[in-house]
Order: sequence, then C-alpha cells, then structure tokens
Amino acid sequence: MSSEEAGWRPYPGAYRAPRDLPRVEPGRVVGLGATCDLRGEYPDDACTRSFLVSEFAMLEDGRRVLLHADRGFTVTARSTGAPGDGTIPLHETRDSLTQQVLIVVLPDDEESGEEHPWSWLAELAQARGLEVTADDLRGLPYEVVFTDAVSRWLTPD
Repeated sequence: MSSEEAGWRPYPGAYRAPRDLPRVEPGRVVGLGATCDLRGEYPDDACTRSFLVSEFAMLEDGRRVLLHADRGFTVTARSTGAPGDGTIPLHETRDSLTQQVLIVVLPDDEESGEEHPWSWLAELAQARGLEVTADDLRGLPYEVVFTDAVSRWLTPD
C-alpha cells in the first residue's frame, strides 16, 4: 500500500536538513525512539490532523537526547462519495498512528539499502557527543512515544 493510500502524507517541509544541536554530556546509548506530537490546535470535528515526529537516543541514565525534529505527516478523513458531507470521521488508534510514525522515520531514498537510517542517526548522535555506531544502533530497542496532546486525541484501542 502506498503512503497516499494509507491516508497520510508528509507534513510540508518535513524533509528539510536537521538543525545543529548542541553537544551533550556523554552517556551510553541503550535505545532509540520517536516522539509524535500534535501540530496545532484543531476543533473536535476537524477532518485533518498534522503531526510532528522527532527521533531521540535513550541513554543509560534515562536522558533522551534529541537527534532530529524534522519529520511529520498529516492524516485526513476519507470521503465516502455519498451525497452531502460524505466524510468518514478521523479514526486513528494508538497502533495505526504508531505504524505511521514508523513509516515517516524510514529513509527518504530507497537507495540507502537500510531498513532504518542507522548511519544517519549514528552521525546525528555523534554530532551531539555520543559515541555510537550504526551497528550499535541496529541492535537497540526502538519505541514510539506520544505526547499528552496526541494521547488525549487518540481513539482508545
């Protein structure tokens, strides 16, 4: 299924280059993750929601070190084709939104050969002062975290 068929599209400007982030105190990287945040305020009956996605490295001491915050996507209700409004209301679950987050953090180009941009994430972590390689990152757990705003909006599973 293509990304358009799945009901999402990249947030405008989501693929810009990451900004320089300051170095952090060194620590051992024990996990990776993505944070999904709701972009903006929406009325309850809005048929579109936009989300911002960032990725982080989890350190052994519990710190989360931001690696980038330059991804995102939008979900839109689908039309039923029926006369009148004919729009199916947005209905996302924690699982469906998690899958969309995992899709948006995949490499932009299919030529990289990586199922996840491990090399790029390692470079971002190294730029923040963390000693980690792409091979190190491949074996770490990966979690998707929703902000409170997203958690309140999500339809219960």
